[in-house]
Amino acid sequence: MKKFSTTAVATFLVPTIVAVGAACASPASAAIRKTPPPCPVIADVRTVASFDAAAGQNPESIHIARDGSLIVSMLGFLVGKAPELLRISPSGQQTVLAAGPVGDGIGGNAIGRDGTIYYNVFSHDPSRSGVWRLSPHGSAERSTAMPAGQFLNGLTLDPDNRTLYVSESLAGTIWAMPTSGGPAKAWLVDPALAPPTSGGGIGANGIEYHDGTVWFSNTGRGTLFRVPITASGAAGPLQLIAGNLTGIDDFKLSERSDVAFVALNSQNKLAAVYPDGRTMIVLDASDGLDSPTNAAIRGTKIYITNSGIAAPNLASVQVGKIDIAALLDGAAS
Repeated sequence: MKKFSTTAVATFLVPTIVAVGAACASPASAAIRKTPPPCPVIADVRTVASFDAAAGQNPESIHIARDGSLIVSMLGFLVGKAPELLRISPSGQQTVLAAGPVGDGIGGNAIGRDGTIYYNVFSHDPSRSGVWRLSPHGSAERSTAMPAGQFLNGLTLDPDNRTLYVSESLAGTIWAMPTSGGPAKAWLVDPALAPPTSGGGIGANGIEYHDGTVWFSNTGRGTLFRVPITASGAAGPLQLIAGNLTGIDDFKLSERSDVAFVALNSQNKLAAVYPDGRTMIVLDASDGLDSPTNAAIRGTKIYITNSGIAAPNLASVQVGKIDIAALLDGAAS
């Protein structure tokens, strides 16, 4: 993996699509909404954890454990610090579960049904590069080795807890590997996963399993795709959900619909992307967003990670409440 600076990894540009104001307004029908739904899609936003961005605490991936704890990956390498995997308890206590040396990065994470935590480590050291797992009562061990220098970014887990899918941001590949350990296989290799041919930036970033499909974002191309999983487990034909999402980072699918909540990093925005490609901004810098990278959803709660890589460097985790009626109103309009 080539060395990435903060600018190379996270300085993205995104056009304004739609802004949602604080007050309720009348809905409108359009391919791209020009007015907000009757009420804000996400309300009551507040900070539940704050971090020191200058110390390498730049949140990247987030998942919610059964007990309500948050599992958060800290990149570290953006500012030349060591990466960490944190647990944030419901009371707010922060515990380091795993860490790495300066120069490594911890990317996506996922949680199995038994509480096992899986996480990506990208490293120039072949003894560390790969997917790691941390059992509920054990120590961290590498379950799948990957060639040194690969930018292992997003990570997702199928509902049977048998297969992990990993997005590699430089080579244009989604890897699949067994949770039990063992070698990875190239599940999908396609130009839609690769960085732009103009050079610079990264390609495949976020990745999510959802209802028999794998979704992925491409940061450099500003796209969001869905890929059906065939009966044999292979990748089906790619389906473009939305483009013109320059700066797209990671995302999560709503538990109650096929709406994706997408982090638009450099513009300090969170967008709702509907299955037909329509897009609506639901949070922005006025809500406290600072270089958002990802989201996690449980019920009507949505957590957002802010990496804080740009001024005012407010690295944090925020939580808000999703108004399902307002969300689906946006889908119907």
